[in-house]
Amino acid sequence: MSLNLPRPIADYIEANARLDLEGMMKQFTNDAVFIDNGKHYVGQAKIRQLLEEEAIAVKAIFEPDSVREENGDVVLEGPAHGDFPGSPLRFTYRFTLAHNAIKTLETTI
Repeated sequence: MSLNLPRPIADYIEANARLDLEGMMKQFTNDAVFIDNGKHYVGQAKIRQLLEEEAIAVKAIFEPDSVREENGDVVLEGPAHGDFPGSPLRFTYRFTLAHNAIKTLETTI
Protein backbone atom coordinates (compact mmCIF):
# COMPACT_ATOMS: atom_id res chain seq x y z
CA MET A 1 0.00 0.00 0.00
CA SER A 2 1.35 3.40 -0.96
CA LEU A 3 0.77 6.03 1.70
CA ASN A 4 0.91 9.78 1.08
CA LEU A 5 3.23 10.91 3.89
CA PRO A 6 5.00 14.18 4.68
CA ARG A 7 8.62 13.98 3.48
CA PRO A 8 10.36 13.65 6.91
CA ILE A 9 8.07 10.76 7.85
CA ALA A 10 8.38 9.05 4.47
CA ASP A 11 12.16 9.41 4.66
CA TYR A 12 12.23 8.00 8.21
CA ILE A 13 10.13 4.97 7.17
CA GLU A 14 12.29 4.38 4.08
CA ALA A 15 15.50 4.61 6.15
CA ASN A 16 14.05 2.20 8.71
CA ALA A 17 13.27 -0.29 5.92
CA ARG A 18 17.01 -0.22 5.07
CA LEU A 19 18.01 -0.28 8.77
CA ASP A 20 19.83 2.98 8.01
CA LEU A 21 20.41 4.61 11.39
CA GLU A 22 21.88 7.82 9.94
CA GLY A 23 18.96 8.19 7.55
CA MET A 24 16.52 7.76 10.43
CA MET A 25 18.35 10.20 12.71
CA LYS A 26 18.56 13.05 10.20
CA GLN A 27 14.76 13.32 10.17
CA PHE A 28 14.62 14.48 13.83
CA THR A 29 14.97 18.02 15.17
CA ASN A 30 17.93 18.53 17.53
CA ASP A 31 15.60 18.67 20.55
CA ALA A 32 13.25 15.91 19.41
CA VAL A 33 11.46 13.60 21.82
CA PHE A 34 10.92 9.90 21.15
CA ILE A 35 8.31 8.32 23.42
CA ASP A 36 8.58 4.53 23.37
CA ASN A 37 5.69 2.89 25.22
CA GLY A 38 5.58 5.78 27.69
CA LYS A 39 9.33 6.20 28.24
CA HIS A 40 10.77 9.53 27.03
CA TYR A 41 14.07 9.87 25.16
CA VAL A 42 15.01 13.52 24.65
CA GLY A 43 17.58 14.78 22.15
CA GLN A 44 19.63 13.25 19.37
CA ALA A 45 22.00 11.22 21.57
CA LYS A 46 19.24 9.47 23.53
CA ILE A 47 17.17 8.81 20.40
CA ARG A 48 20.23 7.39 18.61
CA GLN A 49 20.91 5.04 21.53
CA LEU A 50 17.27 3.91 21.59
CA LEU A 51 17.21 3.23 17.85
CA GLU A 52 20.55 1.40 17.96
CA GLU A 53 19.33 -0.88 20.77
CA GLU A 54 15.63 -1.29 19.94
CA ALA A 55 15.51 -1.09 16.14
CA ILE A 56 18.88 -1.70 14.49
CA ALA A 57 20.11 -4.43 16.86
CA VAL A 58 16.95 -6.52 16.39
CA LYS A 59 16.40 -5.57 12.73
CA ALA A 60 12.99 -4.07 13.56
CA ILE A 61 11.29 -2.77 10.44
CA PHE A 62 7.96 -0.93 10.65
CA GLU A 63 5.63 -1.33 7.66
CA PRO A 64 2.72 1.09 8.02
CA ASP A 65 -0.52 0.10 6.34
CA SER A 66 -2.73 3.00 7.41
CA VAL A 67 -2.35 6.74 7.95
CA ARG A 68 -4.60 9.38 9.45
CA GLU A 69 -4.32 12.89 10.84
CA GLU A 70 -5.29 13.55 14.46
CA ASN A 71 -5.07 17.00 16.05
CA GLY A 72 -2.28 18.02 13.66
CA ASP A 73 -0.28 14.81 14.19
CA VAL A 74 0.29 12.11 11.57
CA VAL A 75 -0.66 8.69 12.93
CA LEU A 76 0.55 5.50 11.25
CA GLU A 77 -0.42 1.95 12.11
CA GLY A 78 1.06 -1.30 10.92
CA PRO A 79 3.20 -4.30 11.75
CA ALA A 80 6.86 -4.28 12.70
CA HIS A 81 8.91 -7.41 12.19
CA GLY A 82 12.40 -8.37 13.21
CA ASP A 83 14.43 -10.51 15.59
CA PHE A 84 12.40 -9.76 18.72
CA PRO A 85 9.87 -11.75 20.80
CA GLY A 86 6.37 -11.77 19.34
CA SER A 87 7.43 -10.57 15.88
CA PRO A 88 5.54 -9.30 14.05
CA LEU A 89 3.81 -6.88 16.40
CA ARG A 90 1.32 -4.21 15.41
CA PHE A 91 2.41 -0.66 16.31
CA THR A 92 0.99 2.83 16.26
CA TYR A 93 3.43 5.65 15.45
CA ARG A 94 2.32 9.23 16.20
CA PHE A 95 4.46 11.93 14.58
CA THR A 96 4.49 15.65 15.39
CA LEU A 97 6.40 17.72 12.85
CA ALA A 98 8.11 21.09 13.23
CA HIS A 99 10.25 22.95 10.69
CA ASN A 100 9.99 20.06 8.20
CA ALA A 101 11.43 17.55 10.69
CA ILE A 102 10.18 15.12 13.34
CA LYS A 103 9.71 16.95 16.65
CA THR A 104 8.02 14.08 18.50
CA LEU A 105 7.58 10.41 17.71
CA GLU A 106 5.46 8.28 20.02
CA THR A 107 5.28 4.53 19.50
CA THR A 108 2.81 2.19 21.18
CA ILE A 109 1.86 -1.44 20.76
